[in-house]
Amino acid sequence: MQRVGDEVHLDDDEARGGSTPNIVRYVLIASLILAILAMSAIWISRAWYDSPESGQAVTAEQHALGN
Repeated sequence: MQRVGDEVHLDDDEARGGSTPNIVRYVLIASLILAILAMSAIWISRAWYDSPESGQAVTAEQHALGN
């Protein structure tokens, strides 16, 4: 802490009352990766489930209806 006239200048850690361990960054990165993996798994499983059986032709009408 430094005093310059009537002003008080504090370092970041003094103003916060503690240190900043950067854990938030790691939590955000981990949750982003988990969200991407979950959305990919849902998308892939849905595409696999809705795919036509091998050997069956898909007509334009079925494709338009989403069947």
